[in-house]
Amino acid sequence: METSVKKTCLNERHRALDATMVEFGGFDMPIEYKDGGIVAEHNAVRKAVGVFDVSHMGEVLVTGDEALYFVNHIFTNDVRTIQDGGILYGMMLNERGGVVDDLLVYRCEENKYFLVINAANIDKDIAWIRKCAGEFNVKIENLSDKYGELAIQGPDAEATIKKVLDIDGSALGFYTFKMFEYEGETIILSRTGYTGEDGFEIYSSPELTVKLWDKLISAGVQPCGLGCRDTLRFEAGLPLYGDELGDDITPVEAALSMFCKLDKENFVGKDIVADQKANGAPRKLVGLEINAPAIARHGYEVLDADNNVIGHITTGYRSITLDKNIAMALVDSRYSKLGTEVQVRVRKKVFPAVVVKKRFYTPNYKK
Repeated sequence: METSVKKTCLNERHRALDATMVEFGGFDMPIEYKDGGIVAEHNAVRKAVGVFDVSHMGEVLVTGDEALYFVNHIFTNDVRTIQDGGILYGMMLNERGGVVDDLLVYRCEENKYFLVINAANIDKDIAWIRKCAGEFNVKIENLSDKYGELAIQGPDAEATIKKVLDIDGSALGFYTFKMFEYEGETIILSRTGYTGEDGFEIYSSPELTVKLWDKLISAGVQPCGLGCRDTLRFEAGLPLYGDELGDDITPVEAALSMFCKLDKENFVGKDIVADQKANGAPRKLVGLEINAPAIARHGYEVLDADNNVIGHITTGYRSITLDKNIAMALVDSRYSKLGTEVQVRVRKKVFPAVVVKKRFYTPNYKK
């Protein structure tokens, strides 16, 4: 049975701006806008400011006497290390150590946590969270339909939200948030993002999200689609679920084991992570620089010198910022050392490449 594609609260606004729309994560989403295009939108975020509709993301509230213990049980990072108003990045794992999803956990108070999950995984994640709840004394609420979300990203983000929205984010450090009253409702402002630049994300009702979007667009802020969201996060070495992460990819393989705290109480998948951190994983995510005028796309083969397949590309572009052909790939760990020479197959041709750091662009976060 076919399921209908969902629309965010800003769908009509995207169409009014003549955006190129595609289905992503079950939602009708903009890839790029007619008066911008991926390159212009990408550069706006790197050099000034842009606004993204990320209302397709999912939000889950976990409360109850054992919320702290429960979230730590399903989450690889350690929420005991942050205070109220703090945010952590991490993952939920299955029993095999594969990534169910990567997510942000907002600590509202000791036993109240706001989880932000990927759009394509909302139903799967909530089912998994409820399954794991077991005997824990917690309440799990899916608030995904109650929130819209904007991401205002770029070096001018702080000044823009102050001038255009009269929202002061200057006191927020990186990966912190605050809740406050704005136009009669409680909204969440976090200093987070997915671009490698400074920026903020605003969670509010769908109705208020539309108002905030209109104010920003009227002030000349560049609307940005999923196209440049992908090129921006890729340059900064940030993973995308479905590419660099998946149910069969572990955090160690994805080079994200620093977000797995093995010194805390047991969490789902901990034994697999611990074993791979101690003994090595069979595969590893690496960066590649391709020394040829060829762009390696998701799924393309990575080869050794004898043309044996040793892995596959997860994401690849000609970098807009760096003006070179680069990619991330999941390869046999024996070929993961920096400087290792490999090859990539692009359609029917093979081109030389070298293993480099997967963070191609140095992020400009506010610390």
